[in-house]
Amino acid sequence: MADQHRPDTNRGLYEGLVSTRAIRRYRDDDVPEPDLNAILFAATRAPSGHNRQPFRFVVVRRTPETVEVRRLLTGAFRQAWAGSREDPPADDTSRRARMARTMSHFVDHVGDAPVIVFACLRSRGRPNDLFDGASVFPACQNLLLAARSLGYGGVMSTWHLPVVDELARLLGLPDEVDVVATIPIGRPVGGHGPVRRLPLGDLVYENSWGNPAPWAVDLPGTRYTGG
Repeated sequence: MADQHRPDTNRGLYEGLVSTRAIRRYRDDDVPEPDLNAILFAATRAPSGHNRQPFRFVVVRRTPETVEVRRLLTGAFRQAWAGSREDPPADDTSRRARMARTMSHFVDHVGDAPVIVFACLRSRGRPNDLFDGASVFPACQNLLLAARSLGYGGVMSTWHLPVVDELARLLGLPDEVDVVATIPIGRPVGGHGPVRRLPLGDLVYENSWGNPAPWAVDLPGTRYTGG
């Protein structure tokens, strides 16, 4: 008999949770409006404190009106990555070098993504901004999981921050609204699959900090960060 306490990893939801990768390279295909609707509907079903839903999403598509937003964003992402680009890994064949090339391509082309979603939070000038973030990031994760379920991919970033004020102006945001995350999405070049993370036992304790949880065991086939 199957262990009733172990998840059935053939279930679609669980599989999506443990194998949704950060996607930074996109095909040129547009995202049809029915798919956009489904992705954003799932995002807005996420929980939030007191069910207030203080988040809003500004969806930027590839239209003449969004050229300046996309140009501004690309510049900010290049600025954020500039230091790493100037210090490439010594071994050009290493996994780190491959990731660096992916990141360089990402920042140079983020403005070309079929869709760019700006996750916004009505928080500017309020004292509890950090806590309010708990009411927007679950929606962002819902968005990424929904995108994956429909054959898309994306990644959440805060590299828009160097230009956040100008970005707010271009997007017409009210004074009390901040852009807290940028999420480009599109059909992935490559695909989703097993992700590399730290061992479960390094991240989960039982009863007190640092106390190992004997049941915290990685599932078969787990791949690890740095491996």
